[in-house]
Amino acid sequence: MKNRLARIFNSETGRTVMLAVDHGYFQGPTTGLERIDINILPLVPYADTLMLTRGILRSIVPPSTTKPIVLRVSGGTSILSELSNEEIAVDIEESIRLNVCAMAVQVFIGGKYERQSIINMTKMVDIGNRYGIPTLAVTAVGTDMARDARYFRLATRICAELGAHYIKSYYIEDGFETVTASCPVPIVMAGGKKLPELDALTMAYNAIQQGASGVDMGRNIFQSESPVSMLQAVRAVVHNNETPKKALDLYNTLKNQESA
Repeated sequence: MKNRLARIFNSETGRTVMLAVDHGYFQGPTTGLERIDINILPLVPYADTLMLTRGILRSIVPPSTTKPIVLRVSGGTSILSELSNEEIAVDIEESIRLNVCAMAVQVFIGGKYERQSIINMTKMVDIGNRYGIPTLAVTAVGTDMARDARYFRLATRICAELGAHYIKSYYIEDGFETVTASCPVPIVMAGGKKLPELDALTMAYNAIQQGASGVDMGRNIFQSESPVSMLQAVRAVVHNNETPKKALDLYNTLKNQESA
């Protein structure tokens, strides 16, 4: 368990840059993920961790890839139905067979199927503990819940109390430091919707400075004009405490070199 977590979180900084490309499990081929073999594989060397589904891992990611894998194990619904109505969709033997470093389960605090999603997570915690595989709880905002510090303190603390080894949660401008302070396990910031590069870098910087143990970005990376440059700029923020402005300068420099 400790070895797997040590592969996810950089040993020098204690932080991680996760590249999330698991969106297809309920969204299908979203923009930027139509061709993972062409658009995403070139990004893998610059990420600390790759978060994806077993279908993509088996069919596209080369077995020679040594980056730690966080495997999406919950599912069962699409964007056409009630998203919180998930169950465990991957057997623990599959996670062991695929040699993953963590298993990701969506938890819908305040959602219609809140209880079911929480039990999904606790079941994976129990099963994962038997085999030394950590569980990542991915918080999702209920449709009737305000996206504020009070909600995220509730959601992250519930996940931690019930055994999640680390948690993926959204950044909020007002009170995010109270969310990280009241959660006893690491919080990795979710990137969310596509933002302008400076805004995304600023959000990542603020989250790190306010106690996050890393960022998990997808659309803000693979939908960027230069995904490789953006991923390296995010790394500078997370691992080197680079300011957003300097990270943006790095992004623009790398982007210009790429197009030269």
